[in-house]
This record gives sequence, structure tokens and C-alpha cells, in this order.
Amino acid sequence: MTKHQQRVKAVFHFFDNKDTVLGFRKLLDCAMDTQDMTIYKEAIALTDWKETNNHSPEELIEKSKNLLTEIEKISVNEYPTEIAVLQSKNIQKSYGSNRFSLGPVSLEIKKGQVYGLVGENGNGKTTLLRILAQEISHNQGELNYQFDSVPKDEFDLRTKLVYIPQRTEKWYGSLKDNLKFVLSSYGVKPEENETRTLMMIARLGLWNYKHLKWNELSSGYKMRFELARTLLRQPEILLLDEPLANLDVLAQQVILEDLKAISNSVNNPIALILSSQQLYEVEKISDKVIFLKNGKYQDNETKSETETPSLIVEIDTDNSREELLQIFQPFNLEKLNFNGGIFVAYFSPETEFSSVLSALGNSKIQVTYIRNISTSTRRFFVE
Repeated sequence: MTKHQQRVKAVFHFFDNKDTVLGFRKLLDCAMDTQDMTIYKEAIALTDWKETNNHSPEELIEKSKNLLTEIEKISVNEYPTEIAVLQSKNIQKSYGSNRFSLGPVSLEIKKGQVYGLVGENGNGKTTLLRILAQEISHNQGELNYQFDSVPKDEFDLRTKLVYIPQRTEKWYGSLKDNLKFVLSSYGVKPEENETRTLMMIARLGLWNYKHLKWNELSSGYKMRFELARTLLRQPEILLLDEPLANLDVLAQQVILEDLKAISNSVNNPIALILSSQQLYEVEKISDKVIFLKNGKYQDNETKSETETPSLIVEIDTDNSREELLQIFQPFNLEKLNFNGGIFVAYFSPETEFSSVLSALGNSKIQVTYIRNISTSTRRFFVE
């Protein structure tokens, strides 16, 4: 079974379980992978019907499955993702003596992968993104790109390698017309331009906003339209600086899921690097996490194959340190820190997280929040 067929099969399961919200977004992903304008038009028509008609979930599921059956029959070429599209070796950037210094940073970035870039403010995230985007130079190290074809000029480079800053410029005029202008710049003919534009609008959940203007949108939808404009250019590397800023929790989760799905395209995968303060949300969708502290890169993986990491647990409770120490007395507790209103407990590697949960449950103390951060980059923040 091909990767395309596997994705289609997974979407059938979403609809079988009546998960029409996520199922429909995944359906559009499969449709986009076909690069078939007939399928695009059918997906667009289905989106319009879904958004402008009163219908039952059963009707939507039936129509969606019919389209999925057509999509499944189409052969989709699978893009090879083994070769790194970007390699950096010991990249360093210095702003003078006794000032901020970034690096050394060595990375290997592949298409179809999501890389989360995390760290406290002022630790070099934006600097690293701008270096990788070739917006600013680096002082030392090597930076190599392996695009599908060598960029012919600066315009071609900015098509393949795209950086979206946290604060984007204002658009003027109709949002849909702005998106169509992008494709017209690449010589896409009017009918295909309209179809591809509407398909991207549908995929990013912008159907009911396409005729609005920039100042009529919330921050979240402005970011979505900026992503739509970028994705229409079919970049090979996409660098996003704090795309989750000013978004509510639900909007953050949805946009991250969409970015993950789009970067995992069967025939047009993207190498995606995104910086964010939303640590846990980013870790959920990232294939690898890049952590910067004081400009230094720290790998999130275990230091050696034989080393077993300690169990590190975050606990939010109104109970005292003494009460927690009493509960954890049977365990080999290495230390218990109080960090920003949260207790951080460090146990020996052989301690099971389930045992800690049982001990807290049996004690009947009030726990507002608990999380195992042993393999999360969060552990670097609290140390």
C-alpha cells in the first residue's frame, strides 16, 4: 500500500468514527496531493456546499467518502525525503565582544519534517531563523542547501526558502485577490489560478473570510492568510517566527496540526522550522526540538545510548513542600525544587511515573496539574 493510499484509508476511519472536523481537513490534504484540477474542483464544490448549506453529519460523511473513493484511485508520486535540504555545520554569529553570541549550531533539516525551535526570549531563536533564511550573515561555520534545482536568482531563492516574521505587513484589497496575484506572478493561467487559490483557502479554513479585507480579520486569520500566500508558492523550506503569538489555545492546536499535515504532503513535502514559546504544543507535532539557551544549542535527545535519564515531574499543588516530601519518602527522591509556583521533583531513573501518580492519588492531596517532563525541553527551562 502506498503512502497516499495509507493516508486515504486513515481519512475513511475519521469519517467512520464521525470525526468530520478533522476528517474533512485530512480529506483536503489527500485531494491536494493529487495535483489533479478535477479533484480540486470537486473538493472546492464540497467545501462550498458544507459551508453554505444546512446538512446532517451523515450527508457530509457520505459526500466526503464518495470524493475519497475518487481520490484513492489516483496515482500520486511520492517525494523522496531521505536527503537533507539544509545542513548547517558549527554556525556561529557574534555581535562583538561581551555581546550576544549564537552557536555553534549544527543541524540537518529534511523535507516532511517539523522542527520546533524553543528557548527563552533573547536566546537567539530569531537570529538563527534569519541566518537559515539567508537574511543575515553568519561569522563562522558552513551552511548548505540541497534544493530540487539551483535557484536562478534572488526571486527564485525566496520562493524555495521562505521566512515569515512574527509581525507581518498589512495587505491591501481583497484577500482572495492577493492570493491570486501570487500565482499570477508565477505565470499560472487564470482558471488554474482560481482553482488552486480556492483550494488553499478551503484547506486553511478560510472559506467564509476570502472576500474580507485585512483589517476585518483577527490575528489568527491574518496568520492563516499569510500561510496561504506562502504555501501557494510551494516553498521547500519554511521558517516561521512565533506563528502562535496572539492565538488562543484552540487556534494554536489547529494551526499546528494543519502545518504538520501540510509539511507531510506525499508529493510536495516541506521542511518546516518554527519557533515558539508554546513548548508543549510545539513538542507534540515536532519530529525534533532545537533548544537554545544563551545562544547555545542543546540537543533534546539522551546524551548516550546507555544513559537512562532521571524521572522529572512537574506538580502544581497548594500543598506544602513538607507534605510532598512525606508522600515521596518511599521513593529515591533526588531533589524537590519550587520553580515559579510549580514543584519540580527529580527522581532516580528506576522510578516509574505511574508509581508517582499512584502515591499522589492515594494521598488524596489536591493536584491541579502534573506532567512527566523527563524527555521534554521543559526540563532545560526549570534547571
